[in-house]
Amino acid sequence: MSSKLQSPVQFGRLSLKNRIIMAPMTRSRGGADGTATPLMAQYYGQRASAGMIISEGVQPSADGKGYMATPGIYTEAQIASWQPVTEAVHAKGGTMVMQIMHCGRVGHPDNKDPGAETVAPSAIKAEGEIFTPNGMKDFIEPRALTLSEIDVVIAQYRQATENAYAAGFDGVELHCTSGYLPAQFLATGSNQRQDQYGGSVENRSRFVVEVLAAMASVDGADRVGLRICPGHPFNGLFDAKPLETFQYFLSAISNMGLAYLHAIKSPIEEIDVIELATNYFKGPLIINDGFDQDSAENIITEQQVDAVSFGRFYISNPDLVKRFECDLPLAEMDFDTIYGGEAKGYSDYPEAV
Repeated sequence: MSSKLQSPVQFGRLSLKNRIIMAPMTRSRGGADGTATPLMAQYYGQRASAGMIISEGVQPSADGKGYMATPGIYTEAQIASWQPVTEAVHAKGGTMVMQIMHCGRVGHPDNKDPGAETVAPSAIKAEGEIFTPNGMKDFIEPRALTLSEIDVVIAQYRQATENAYAAGFDGVELHCTSGYLPAQFLATGSNQRQDQYGGSVENRSRFVVEVLAAMASVDGADRVGLRICPGHPFNGLFDAKPLETFQYFLSAISNMGLAYLHAIKSPIEEIDVIELATNYFKGPLIINDGFDQDSAENIITEQQVDAVSFGRFYISNPDLVKRFECDLPLAEMDFDTIYGGEAKGYSDYPEAV
């Protein structure tokens, strides 16, 4: 029987050789100055057989950084440092997009450059802790963005998109889940503004719609993707009516012509993210939620899903496409080396014999 997973697919201007997507995963191997390292070029190059690689979250500004050792795309040195990464992927016939991730209120001064701030839609501290060089620390209260500063942040997303293309990326993906800045604007628990960016679902959606429009203005919406997970409570995120929020939001962006929507299954039982996406979004759909080969094959065959993204499998199986194709066993992941460190547990996982 032919494999749907192994068949090619078109996402906007992105031509994928198969439907096995490498999901974005923070691995905390960036340089101290936010640059991508030679080790990262090796790591991503090893996984170039994926239909598409989505990079780890990359901050569009110094304020946008939340976690230790995450890379940026807002300085000339950072742009140059990503070029060997995209070259390594393209040399093996791969496609790679950059996930742009502004963490907003999720962060701590210990993880940021001197002078960088923690900003958000409203001055509401996220519940929880974050890992820092000095151990686990509580999130701090962010400073609410002014209207003029919102314009600046939107412009930073646009510039980050332009910089990603200059670094050789085939496309970009907006990170709009996990409690980060776009999700903070959408959710009632983190957005209590009284202006045109808060209150109604239309106002709460405005920032994300304008960010996507700014990113699309660089070279078309058909190189821009979007990642969502309606109702995801990570990093203290809460929305009173997440289904209503995403019904409106997806309707608002449906006709933009985005390259794809990348959806994680919702932890809220009454939200069927596939049904939500197919009813309210026009365009290709990638789904993510701990699939294995058989369940991924089935969901593409039986439902209106165009591709499946895999996270943990890609940590320990750089040749995941081959392993699926040849029914080879999967290597186990070393949980102790997921975040930070050097080559061990990162670029030293061997390919199958």
